[in-house]
Amino acid sequence: METLPGPRTPCLEDTVARMLLLGLVLLQVTGASGITDVVAAYNLTWKSTNFKTILEWEPKPINHVYTVQISPRLGNWKSKCFYTTDTECDLTDEIVNNVNQTYLARVFSYPADATDYAGEPQFTNSPEFTPYLETKLGQPMIQSYKQVGTKLNVTVQDAHTLVRMNGTFLSLRDVFGKDLSYTLYYWKASSTGKKTAKTSTNEFLIDVDKGESYCFNVQAVIPSRKVNQKSPESLIECTSQEKGMSREMFLVIGMVVLAVIILTIILGVSLYKCRKVRRGRGGKEGSPLNAA
Repeated sequence: METLPGPRTPCLEDTVARMLLLGLVLLQVTGASGITDVVAAYNLTWKSTNFKTILEWEPKPINHVYTVQISPRLGNWKSKCFYTTDTECDLTDEIVNNVNQTYLARVFSYPADATDYAGEPQFTNSPEFTPYLETKLGQPMIQSYKQVGTKLNVTVQDAHTLVRMNGTFLSLRDVFGKDLSYTLYYWKASSTGKKTAKTSTNEFLIDVDKGESYCFNVQAVIPSRKVNQKSPESLIECTSQEKGMSREMFLVIGMVVLAVIILTIILGVSLYKCRKVRRGRGGKEGSPLNAA
């Protein structure tokens, strides 16, 4: 009687094939995991003050690095901040070449160990940025001030920028010309009511009340702009008419005190000499006569 064969066991070839298939799946999963670790940049933001310009973005990298490119409109791309783990890139050197140009930047994401990465990296474009129209105005400084009688003269110091011409750094006035103006806010030191004055130059000459002290600060303004028209206000400065009077009074009092001291010394010396003379005379009168 012929015995029927039992269930067929998997052959060696089937086992090997299944192992290879499993390994291929694992490799694909591992590769996919590596790809997902490379995160595209987002929230690209221009930060610019007096033409000092930095591009910022998110997120902080974990298993990847970034490279930034910048280009003027219809121009060629230039790479900056190669394979960096930072989330910002200083692009000032590029934009100061022509602050009236409109620029676009993009941030590429690469695997951390792939300096010779041959694949297509992810990248994100920034918003367009025109420095002349969008850079923020920095806080101005008051260079000098003087109050004489009923006139207050205030001079504003133009901030320097990183924009160059013929090897020289230009000031805000050099760059913006008549587009730049200043506003002066001033008030009596004993009051809170503010008045304003405007100038298209760097100097103010305003009428004030004689003998009153005044406080004031200034603000840079570009009226033609739609955004970032005004700078932060400068630090507050104050004149001090009272201090001027007190100095004069102090000088007068000092002279009076000095005169009193001198007179006191002279009087003391005179009295001392008089007493000495009197003592000398009294001694002679009280001494006995010599015997003849």
